[in-house]
Amino acid sequence: MTSHSRHPARTLHDVSAGGVTIRWIGGALEVLLVGRETPPRWEIPKGTPLEGESLEHAAVREVSEETGLQVRIIELLGEISYWFSVGEVRHHKTVRFFLMEPTGGDTANHDSEHDFSEWLTADEALRRISFPNEATTLEEAIRRVPALSTVPAHHQRAVRGTAEAG
Repeated sequence: MTSHSRHPARTLHDVSAGGVTIRWIGGALEVLLVGRETPPRWEIPKGTPLEGESLEHAAVREVSEETGLQVRIIELLGEISYWFSVGEVRHHKTVRFFLMEPTGGDTANHDSEHDFSEWLTADEALRRISFPNEATTLEEAIRRVPALSTVPAHHQRAVRGTAEAG
């Protein structure tokens, strides 16, 4: 008697990059999430680098495309990784996230990958975010914001100064 085990034909190692974009409105911290109506899903914007593109450039490009905003990186937040399968292919995905600030643009100009791009209070974003590993990244970003007092003054002005632009 022979036993046959069903294994995916291959495993791919995928890499993506994205960012938690923050701003201040009247002393309250807001974060930018993207999402879909069906199925209901809220997440941090992210995507796959183009050939030869650094993760930093990919993160800025993907966040800009998915949210409609121009952004700049403040600092690295960290990485998450997870497994999923598509058909017979198993994927191990690593996503590098950055803390970001908006420098211009309009959330109404987000791409069609998501149904919405929306500023939420930090508490509301934590309630809505769909994936536990992204919730951990969001919590880390929120924890780091008080440390912005150590960020050069032009970054602080940029973060607070975009409150009217959103």
